[in-house]
Amino acid sequence: MQYVLVSACLLGRPVRYNGVAAASDHPLLAVWNKEGRLIVVCPEVAAGLPVPRPPAEIMAMQSGWDVLQGKAQVLESSGRDVSRAFVSGAKQALAVAKGKNIQIAILKEGSPSCGSSFIYDGSFTGTKHPQAGVTATLLQDAGIRVFSELELDEAAAYLKGLEAEISNENGQRNGMKITE
Repeated sequence: MQYVLVSACLLGRPVRYNGVAAASDHPLLAVWNKEGRLIVVCPEVAAGLPVPRPPAEIMAMQSGWDVLQGKAQVLESSGRDVSRAFVSGAKQALAVAKGKNIQIAILKEGSPSCGSSFIYDGSFTGTKHPQAGVTATLLQDAGIRVFSELELDEAAAYLKGLEAEISNENGQRNGMKITE
């Protein structure tokens, strides 16, 4: 069985900056949870950031990649630089994924850690910016396919294909021919 890395807030854990969850009601998460497939992470909490905490954004319309390269900062609305914590949390999430041979992640869209297709632009005005957050970028760079909670059907299709591919490889390795 393939494990799926998932943002803790999507499962109802109140770990977001404002102390609330962003629980997804998509039935797939409930099914995967029941199967024991979900490995839960919150990069910010793993890095020691408190709950609640001031909102944070990657500054100057930069991206998670820029933060990982030391070319951009993640700042709280108070101005405090939390870049190191975001990088640390991303590295911890990657270590968990590698430890379980995880190849797929479902992360919270819009987060400066977990956003995969958009984050906020650093102005704290709610303006979306088409970039990925720090954790999503690090996972993608390591070959892990990242989806948001808005792409769960696509994630399910990808997971099904991944498991079929692995099953086929295992059958060939064992000298068995798999027919459909």
